[in-house]
Amino acid sequence: MPISNRQAINLFLDAMSAEKGASPNTLDAYQKDLDDLDGTLSGKKMRFETCDTDALRGYLADLAERDLAASTVARKLSAIRQLFGFLYRDGFRSDDPSTPLKAPKRNRPLPKILTVQEVDRLIEAARFNASLEGPTPKRQIRAMRLYVLLELLYATGLRVSELVSLPASAAHQDGQFLAVVGKGSKERLVPLSDRAKEAMRDYRRLLTDTGGAGTPTARQWLFPSSGDTGHYTRQAFARELKSLADDVGLKAASVSPHVLRHAFASHLLQNGANLRAVQKLLGHSDISTTQIYTHIMDEKLMELVEQHHPLSDKSAANHPKLMGKKE
Repeated sequence: MPISNRQAINLFLDAMSAEKGASPNTLDAYQKDLDDLDGTLSGKKMRFETCDTDALRGYLADLAERDLAASTVARKLSAIRQLFGFLYRDGFRSDDPSTPLKAPKRNRPLPKILTVQEVDRLIEAARFNASLEGPTPKRQIRAMRLYVLLELLYATGLRVSELVSLPASAAHQDGQFLAVVGKGSKERLVPLSDRAKEAMRDYRRLLTDTGGAGTPTARQWLFPSSGDTGHYTRQAFARELKSLADDVGLKAASVSPHVLRHAFASHLLQNGANLRAVQKLLGHSDISTTQIYTHIMDEKLMELVEQHHPLSDKSAANHPKLMGKKE
């Protein structure tokens, strides 16, 4: 017996709720997306039971004309695939017309970047705070810890999870490289500056002087904590960093530990570092992940052309002969 589009949607939502335990918010989102599809197909007197792939492609083309974000179109396509997969599995259709459909490509957002000067403001402010004698040992340790975290992060480009979970032995590193275990338990070496090594040692010395280095967590982790993990968390680091950003006049929303990792990579490339070398430092398995930072190089090249090419407006303005003027 034929079913209407409305009945098909209701049956699908009931199945999602009963079989997959979908939340009310998820069901509401599915309903809105499928109601939109129903509105388009019903206007063309098409039913979910009998429409073909071309009809669904026509709907996707209609979405494109509405200038919707690629993420929105991808979400709607996901709802369509799940609906028609349900209709096929439950015998309402003999095929699944959504199978050949392809999701639109999503443009990867460019990472937020801090300038060298902005990073310097953050690190110098943290260094100054760490140099002050705190009202309590705990306050002083907290200030010193933030400085060391910033120094290390900008010097190495570590992932935030790698940074906060460094072992206590890192502070006793004598060589120029630090061994880090990253994603997939893969180990890599990252250069360690003398300044970063000194900051770590000063921090551990402060822990020892204040009696905080003898605890089991302090013996295991470079940045010990009383929390479940035993070490300082990335969430706590992010909160303290945003507070520091606010103190130095930067927008807290644009500053995070991950943004400093972006700054590390972008500033290296900006100053001539090899892309493959930056890939290894960041621990990226695929160089395409690292290539997103090359927009910094593209901007630098564009600026170079605009400033110095004889046919650019800026360059011509500085050369009277090009502007038809006499010297």
